[in-house]
Amino acid sequence: MAMQSKDLNDLFYDTLRDIFYAEKQILKALPKMARAAQSDELTAAFEKHLDETEMQVERLQKVFELLDKPARGKTCEAIIGLVDEGKEVMDTFKGSPALDAGLIAGAQAVEHYEISRYGTLVTWAKTLGQKEIADLLAQTLAEEEATDKNLTKLAVTSINAKVAA
Repeated sequence: MAMQSKDLNDLFYDTLRDIFYAEKQILKALPKMARAAQSDELTAAFEKHLDETEMQVERLQKVFELLDKPARGKTCEAIIGLVDEGKEVMDTFKGSPALDAGLIAGAQAVEHYEISRYGTLVTWAKTLGQKEIADLLAQTLAEEEATDKNLTKLAVTSINAKVAA
């Protein structure tokens, strides 16, 4: 039996399912991270990103609708690993001055994964002539990049210095 040839549309949909699953996992992890954070600024940053992530999931659901495909996630081992690392940091450094620095590092690992995925998806959507979808995904990409920059700023201007003191 010959294998069916897959194309960029198939890869695009598969990757959308991957990031959809990832966003759902992030929705579960962010409240825990916000509660674990010791800095009010970091708690606020996580809560803000939780609100954004809810909108990002809605945006992804719209993308699935535009493709006339079911909005179903596909297990993403990468995000499972990143979330597990975050849990380990929360357990290992609970009550420690280094906790917030570890939370930021973990959150940025997640952001970098998302930036990579959304950047690829935007490029593929454009290649496939899906301008409306590319625009929706580009909105999310911009939010992920802004969150990453905000976390870096928070780490550099406040959190890291407290840990080093």
